Order: sequence, then C-alpha cells, then structure tokens
Amino acid sequence: MDVSDQQTGQPDEDSARLHALGYAQELKRTMSAFSNFAVSFTIISILSGCLTLYGFGMKTGGPAAMIWGWPLVGLFVVLVGLGMAEVCSSYPTAGGLYYWAAKLATRNGPAWSWFTGWFNLIGQIAVTAGIDFGAALFLNAFLDLQWGFSATPGHTILLLAIILVVHGVLNTFGVRAVAVLNSVSVWWHLLGVLVIVGVLVFVPAKHQEASFVFGSFVNQTGWGSAPYVFLLGLLLAQYTLTGYDASAHMTEETKNAAKAGPRGIINSILVSLVAGWILLIGLTFAIQDYDGAVNSATGVPPAQIFIDATGAVTGKFLLLICIGAQLFCGMASVTANSRMIYAFARDGAIPGSKIWHNINKRTQTPTNAVWLAAGGALVLALPYLWSATAYAAVTSIATVGLYVAYVIPVFLRVRRGDSFEKGPWNLGRWGKPIGIVATVWVVVIFVLFMLPQASPVTVDTFNYTPIAFLVVLGGAALWWVLSARKWFTGPKVQGSADELAAVEKELKELG
Repeated sequence: MDVSDQQTGQPDEDSARLHALGYAQELKRTMSAFSNFAVSFTIISILSGCLTLYGFGMKTGGPAAMIWGWPLVGLFVVLVGLGMAEVCSSYPTAGGLYYWAAKLATRNGPAWSWFTGWFNLIGQIAVTAGIDFGAALFLNAFLDLQWGFSATPGHTILLLAIILVVHGVLNTFGVRAVAVLNSVSVWWHLLGVLVIVGVLVFVPAKHQEASFVFGSFVNQTGWGSAPYVFLLGLLLAQYTLTGYDASAHMTEETKNAAKAGPRGIINSILVSLVAGWILLIGLTFAIQDYDGAVNSATGVPPAQIFIDATGAVTGKFLLLICIGAQLFCGMASVTANSRMIYAFARDGAIPGSKIWHNINKRTQTPTNAVWLAAGGALVLALPYLWSATAYAAVTSIATVGLYVAYVIPVFLRVRRGDSFEKGPWNLGRWGKPIGIVATVWVVVIFVLFMLPQASPVTVDTFNYTPIAFLVVLGGAALWWVLSARKWFTGPKVQGSADELAAVEKELKELG
C-alpha cells in the first residue's frame, strides 16, 4: 500500500480489484513481478522435468523424439499460455483456473468451475508428486554413488517422504522466505544449465555425431509403430512445460497482479523453452554408452551420462546441481499447490474445506493446505513400490490434469467472443484463434497420455493414469450429482466492502 493509500485508508489498486472480484486481501501482497515469474519458472524447472524423464525419452523415440519434440510441444504450450495469460489479467485471484471458468461460462457456470477445479487439484498434487519424486530418484542415485545407499523403490519413497516434509516445513514460514528462495532458484537453474552444458561440451574426450543427436530414433517400448512411439515421447516436453499456472495462483500475493501475473506465465514458458532445448542437446551430445545409460544401476540415466562423460567426481557435482534445482522446484510446487487448495476450499469444494481454508494468523499463509498438498503427493507416488512405470504415470496424471484445467477457461473465453471483458494484458483479435488451436491440442494430449506406454501391457507396465482419474474425478462427479450441484454456486464472495475491510483489519492487527 502506498503512502496515499495509508493516509486515506483506501485499498490500493490490487486490493480494490480483488474486492471487486469478491475477496478480502487475506494473503500478504509482497511479491514482485520477478518473484511471480520465478515461481512459475521454478516449477517448470527444466533441470527437473527434462532430466527426470530423460530415461523415458531415451526408450520412447530416443534423441530424435526428444530434440524435435521439444520445440513442437513448445509451440502449442506457448499458445495455451497466451490464452491463460489473457484470462489471468481479467481475473487475478488465487483460485485461478476454476474461478475463471465460473466467470466465463455463459451456462452451468458452477459445473464448469467444479470440474475445472478438480482437474486442477489432481494435476497440482500429481505435479508436486512428480517433481519431488524425481528429486528423490536423483538424490537416491547420488547417495548410491557416494555411500552405497542402493537405489531401491523403498529407499526412493523414503527420501520422497523426507523431501515432502522439508518442503512442508519451509512453506509454513511464510511467503516472503519462499519468494526469496524462488528468486535464488531462477539463477540456480540458469547458471546450472550453463555449467552442465559447458562441462559436457569441453570435458568429454568424445561426443556423438550431430546425425545421432538430431536423427537417431530409438524404440524400446515394445510397440511396432514409430509414429505412436514418437507421440508417446512428447510426454517429456509436455510434462516439463507445466506448472506456469502458479503465476495465476500467486496473484493475490503479487503487486500489479493484472499485468505481472500474465507476464509471469508467458516469460516462464519462453525462458524455459530456450534453456531446456540447450540442455537436452548438450546432454545428448555427451552420451558415451547409450545402452549403459538406459540400464544404469543408479536408475537415473542422466547421472550415468554425467559420470561416463566427465568422471565420477565431476559427474556427482553435476548431479548435485540437478538435485538442488529439483528441490527448489518441489518447494515452489507445494507453494502454488497450497494456494489452489486454499482458494478451492474457500469456496467449499473440498471435503473438510474449513480445515484447508484456515489461514495461519501469524504468517498469513494457508499452512493446512500446504500439508494436504504434501500428503496427497506422497499418496499418489506410493504405487512406485510395486509398479516400475509409476513415475511415467504420475507425470501423465499431472500433464493431463493440469492441461485440461488450463484449457477449459481458454475454451470458455473463445465461446464468450466479443463479450469477454479484457484486462490490461490481452491478445486483441488474436485471442479467439489462439484459444481454438490451444483447445484442440489439449484434446489430443488428453487421449494420448492415457494410452499404454509399453508393450506387452502387464501389471508392471500398466499406465494407471486412467484409473487415477476415474477414482478422483469419478468421486468428484458422484459428489456433484448427489450433493454439490444443490449448493455449490461457484466461487463465493466473502462479503460486502465493509465485511472485507473488517477481515483485513483483523489480520493486520494480528500480524
């Protein structure tokens, strides 16, 4: 709040906009535009998504699918991001996607909001699971190389639980500390990519030929169709380029949110696209033994590539850079996830909403929602104890859940046409065509990532993504039909202007 606002007792522009949308300023608005961008960039985390699914990519299309799939997917991701950014500018609230759906739907707004929220919720929890699960895999590989702590499913799940607890604890200390760490994370990622690629360019005695990096197609899935396998391999890029909705979920804590939120979405995608492609190309050129990396005892092919190319000491150093980035990424994911849970619970859409909407009066952060995010992520990752393909399934759940939630408001914005009330950041006449293409792309990947990823399909290779969606969304649908449709009216407003001011005054006095 600036000096004039303090003197007049009037809310600043951000708070006034939030009041117009029906909410009190309960969360501390301390984040800068850079911090908002940093949260999304950190959750996208090319050193997490690219590297943790690199082994999957080596089997599912190999270098050609990874290198060319990245810019192909990136083009469509930019279009989805542009559509989201335009809507974010009109409705800068922590609820994000499901709030947008309610406001943009011309009919059945509560139903659109309900299912958008549940797709977003399962996607958010799955992406937190995927990120910290990847960090646990890489950490287990390092501990195995350094001290012989074998890379078994049990050890990996134990490390995952510890990481989630640490991220839960960090997120209880308030958004200010997390914002600082997210800003550090941006430079860690950018410098980390430069260090890793630089080492892989100059240290190895030999490199792969360009024809191998850009043209070699590898199929170890058991499927006979090369196009099908190439499409399956797009999961690496599509999963990595998720999480940028965090900029929307953090808008109630961001200054000049109607512009900073949209810019955070777009800039995080563009920077990640460039840096991620450089990373994938550099890593693929450095492969010394393809089959040895795929079948590495560490369970982490990039770790084996680092060691084969640079030696044990340097390889473990590069592995630590990746682990640090992944831990930053997981921390930011828990932050964004908890804000979505807090906002959805604020509107009564989650069982036990009063618990999850509770705000820690001292830190003004949704502490209970933080622990639901962490606990849900652990539960979703547990099938890894008996399924070798569980990690790919978790990433599919995250990708499908998030992108369906991303594109529903974009689709509804297209249906609104000229009646859509644009915010200060908008696409002008390009809004409708961009939204149409983005919607078609998400329909394609929704089907694609539900399909079997390995043949023959057995208990060990089964893609349990459809089952996870059936259980969670089936439950949400049943709840809607039997009960929620009678009382859920979409995002609730918290009260009149005087009531909102009273809530904010109480929080200020407690703070």
